[in-house]
Amino acid sequence: MKKIAIIGGGNLGTAMALGLIKSEFVTPGAIIITKRNTLTLAGLEAVGVNISADNVQAVKNAEIIILAVKPFQIKEVLEAVTPELTSNHILISVVTGITLEEIKSVVQKDIPLFRAMPNTAIAIQESITCISSIQSSVEQNNYVNALFSTLGKIALIDEKLMNAATVLGACGTAFAMRYIRANIQGGIEIGFDAATASLIAAQTVKGAAELLLTTHTHPEQEIDKVTTPKGCTIAGLNEMEHQGFSSSMIKGIAASFAKIG
Repeated sequence: MKKIAIIGGGNLGTAMALGLIKSEFVTPGAIIITKRNTLTLAGLEAVGVNISADNVQAVKNAEIIILAVKPFQIKEVLEAVTPELTSNHILISVVTGITLEEIKSVVQKDIPLFRAMPNTAIAIQESITCISSIQSSVEQNNYVNALFSTLGKIALIDEKLMNAATVLGACGTAFAMRYIRANIQGGIEIGFDAATASLIAAQTVKGAAELLLTTHTHPEQEIDKVTTPKGCTIAGLNEMEHQGFSSSMIKGIAASFAKIG
């Protein structure tokens, strides 16, 4: 079993550690996660994950290195750990906006480099993770794909699409949550208590997503199944479109992409 170092114990790094443990891809003791303030990682330490404030030592003691720091921190972190990187390491970055070529220019070693963009649903093994790589073998690709496949679904993409993947898959979590929140508010307005409205809204969205993933149908096909002539569904859909529902979603995605670019 390969040992995994997660450099950066923020929300995403912590979520990844939790997902890897729940999936049983590795045991808790095979993970080391770093953060300057290790007190915030007490929960992970309690279940057997190794906690450290020393990035260099973490790299020395692991074969898989996952960079989960802030974009402005990555150069400093890479410069510190690069002397310890060898051909036995696999380096995976989940850092937003940092290209593989930028990482390579700092590391300057012939080691496999991966860039992955998961989302926070990785903690419950329901992420969509987009992956690209350079300098990697088939065996190394298979390992990284297997790692992220235990944490949800994966999509292998050209790196030039990684910013778009960040918006659609990572920012998309917030967009979906905002839709669910509005759905809950609407449910309360028409008579439900908050807890019941939340349950109905969340499960309905989950079910709708599972329909698409399982049947591979187009959303409009599923919409047609629940819209009857002069019915309440089409009345609601048309009113949402009159108010700019689809247009505002598309504009929001485009605005996020413009910002990240």
